Parts: sequence; structure tokens; C-alpha cells
Amino acid sequence: MIFEEGIEEFLRERFDDNFEIIQEETSTGLAPDIRERAFQQVIYYWRKLKGIASRVTETEVRLNLPCQRTPQGREFGIEGVVDIVREDDHTIMYDIKTHEVEYAQAHKDDYAQQLNIYAHIWQILREQQLDQTAVITTALPGTLREAIVNEDDDRIESEMVEWEPVIDIPFDPSQVDVAIKEFGEVVDMIENGDFSPPLLSMLKTRTTDDRLTFAQRICRNCDARYSCRPYLAFAKSDSGGSDFALERYYSDELADWEKAERINRRLDTELSD
Repeated sequence: MIFEEGIEEFLRERFDDNFEIIQEETSTGLAPDIRERAFQQVIYYWRKLKGIASRVTETEVRLNLPCQRTPQGREFGIEGVVDIVREDDHTIMYDIKTHEVEYAQAHKDDYAQQLNIYAHIWQILREQQLDQTAVITTALPGTLREAIVNEDDDRIESEMVEWEPVIDIPFDPSQVDVAIKEFGEVVDMIENGDFSPPLLSMLKTRTTDDRLTFAQRICRNCDARYSCRPYLAFAKSDSGGSDFALERYYSDELADWEKAERINRRLDTELSD
């Protein structure tokens, strides 16, 4: 127990140190409650997965598949970062994802495509044994977050037991060439400028197996979202869609972190709709 408490103190120190570095480098920050919520995710993630974490033998292993060709002849490469656990004669590759468990379960094929390539690099190019591949989802379940906010210790304990963030994704060597070809097609589309932002109606849609809108799932991970008209229109719908809300977002009255959180809070609010 003392060891575990020491680890959590260490995580707090590193979290705060990293936050200060990021704030200094980017001149942005987080609202205090959002910052604390981020740290809570780190702590509960550690408490749930410390068994795996303690067995990791190689962390942040960078995999690289160079010198590939797109359908239009462009050269490109594929890179990824994984964690490796070796136990006796069994080797497991883990890929960390920030998605929720439910989303990951519903989109196993998307992860399989990526893991097939990583497994190919590990087995064929590195000539290393591999017996199992899986993704680890870092997002806390909504029911667990609710229990944490309500400081309901009994419910937190039960939700932690129910939470299964590790999802096995069997790899299929026969699909490697297909996955590489699809990556190449995306590269060609980017280089040709053959893409455009989705319509506002698309940003507001939800799939039947997803509790998040397209804007929440996809757009909020895009660095260009604040220059995207459909995304700004989505954000503008805050406060009844008034122009004042959007103008104030860009005004100098707010600190950088307040401007960013104005959008993110809007996206979080969508979850309860």
C-alpha cells in the first residue's frame, strides 16, 4: 500500500510538471476543474491497469514501415508506438487508445487494420515473436466518472470492477497489404487536396452505437478545427446560437484556456442531450 501511495504521489508530481511544461511551451492552460478531472483520469487509469503496467517490458516502442508506395506512386511510411509485455514464452502488443470501451468494442475492425501492420513490422521486419495484440482504452466510463463526481466510494469500487479497458484484437497477416493500400489512398487524397470539411449536419450526427456526435468524436481531435467553418458553426450554437457567444470566445476578455474551454464545454454538454 505504501508503494502504491508513493506511485500516486509520483504521478501527481509528474502530472503537474508536465502541465507546467506544456503551458509554458504552448501559452495555453486548462481551467482548474478540467485540470483536476484530467488528473483523476490518470489516477484511476493507473489503479485499474497497474497490473499490466508493472509487467511492461518495453514501453513506447516505435515501429516503422518505410518505403511504401501509394496507388499514384508517392513514397510514404507508416509509424506507430506500442507497449510490449513479455511473460515466459508469451508476447503481447498493446496499443493505447483514448476512446471509450463501448466505442472500441464497436469499431474493432478499425483497430485491427492498424494492429495488423504493427504486428507485421514486429514479426517480419524485426523478427520478434508475437502471440497476442490488444488495445487499451484510457477514457473512463461515464458511470465511473459520475461516481467520482458524486464521491460515491461504494459505486466507484463497483464501477472499477466492471470496467474492462483491455480489448483483445486478433491480428490477421492476410489483411496487411489491404491496410497498407488504404493508408496509401489516404496519402494520395491529402497530397491532391482531395478533401473538404463535412457539413454542419454531419457534425451533429451520432451513429447508433456511439454516444458522441461526429464533432465530439472526430473534430475535437483536429488541430485545424478553429479554422473550420462547420465546426465554428457547431460551436456557435452555444448560448442559443448567439453571435455574442462566438465573438466573446475570440475576444481578449478571456484567457487562452478560457477560450479553449468555451468550445470544449460546449462539446461536453452535448453528451447529456
